[in-house]
Amino acid sequence: MMGWYGGGMGPVGWLAMGLFWLVLLGLIVWLVARLLPGSEGGTTRSAGESALEILDRRLASGEIDLEAWQAARAALVAARRDTR
Repeated sequence: MMGWYGGGMGPVGWLAMGLFWLVLLGLIVWLVARLLPGSEGGTTRSAGESALEILDRRLASGEIDLEAWQAARAALVAARRDTR
């Protein structure tokens, strides 16, 4: 009675199943890495960029207007002056 239902999965079946699980696992890892905070490249700050440089860049790109830039710059300069 052994082998009544056939020989089971052959080598191709095992290979297909292993490949399926590897692809599924890789997809899950990729999605988790994509959804984690900080994985976006557009808004990250380089290590050497100061707060004033970031503020200037935001003004130049149009993210903030001149009044907001002046207020933030004055606050940053005052904070820098207080810490020295």
